[in-house]
Amino acid sequence: MISNGLGLSVAFTLALAACSPGGQLASGDGVYAPGLAGKADTDGLIVGHRLMAAGEYELALDAYTRAAAQQGLNVDTLSALGSANLRLGRLGQAEGLLRRAAKEAPDFPPAWNNLGVLLMEKGDFAEAAEVFRRAYATDNGNSDQIRENLRLALSKRDAVIYDPAQENQNVELVRRADGDTIEPL
Repeated sequence: MISNGLGLSVAFTLALAACSPGGQLASGDGVYAPGLAGKADTDGLIVGHRLMAAGEYELALDAYTRAAAQQGLNVDTLSALGSANLRLGRLGQAEGLLRRAAKEAPDFPPAWNNLGVLLMEKGDFAEAAEVFRRAYATDNGNSDQIRENLRLALSKRDAVIYDPAQENQNVELVRRADGDTIEPL
């Protein structure tokens, strides 16, 4: 039986040998996961854009999140994060991010356009038309996609069902009277 002191001594010697240049745990031989401090090979925004084009919205959101960790929350990352959340159906999260992007960079057409798309999804056609108008003006009318989005928003905004029989009917305001009864104002 080896004494306790001798066992510790042997273990210490083996540990030192493993750390030596000829040992099996020499630096550079192991596989290490990259951390946030390491330099990424590819821009997370580029990866995210490609994933969005492929319909992989959850993976794109992850890539955009990595880009935001590297670059900070700038207009590009805010707009990208908002767009990915929009495609995932997370309208509340998307709206906050896209409004923030449009506010921080009022001359950035994609932020305005993407906010307009979100508003169309919510059915707010009037505000969407104004947002698309802003995007189109900011882009100096160069984008066919923004122009088409504006056209669609305007047509949806103006698509009011018109019934000539209702033209002469008066619309009345109401107020709540005592209890739950409603009376004309």
